[in-house]
Amino acid sequence: MATTLKDMMAAANAAVPKVTPEEARALMAQGALVVDVRDAPEVEKTGKVAGALHVSRGMLEFRADPGSPYHDKTFSKDKTIIVYCASGGRSALSGKTLKDLGYGDVRNLGAFKDWAESGGAVDHPIEPGM
Repeated sequence: MATTLKDMMAAANAAVPKVTPEEARALMAQGALVVDVRDAPEVEKTGKVAGALHVSRGMLEFRADPGSPYHDKTFSKDKTIIVYCASGGRSALSGKTLKDLGYGDVRNLGAFKDWAESGGAVDHPIEPGM
């Protein structure tokens, strides 16, 4: 039987715990890696969680897998990883992917807007020409 998006989301949400912005701040203070999995135009428009690494959802496996020629050494299986996107769906799926790749402590912050509205620090993109 084919898997549906609903099935995939249920599995992702079961595997990757959600965290509040306050919990994320505490984890960040302990050295957690925050990963923004939105597409570049979204990040350019709104900014990102201060200090977050931007890796679009489509490149996550390539950046996170140490065996990939595109691996980003910022990813470490010893670190807590917090993922987020625009609404929480892509970050849930991303978190499950990271778990499948062997990352043990992965959390889903959910929606960027929730972070920003909670007063979380945001890195804003530099205006073109600046």
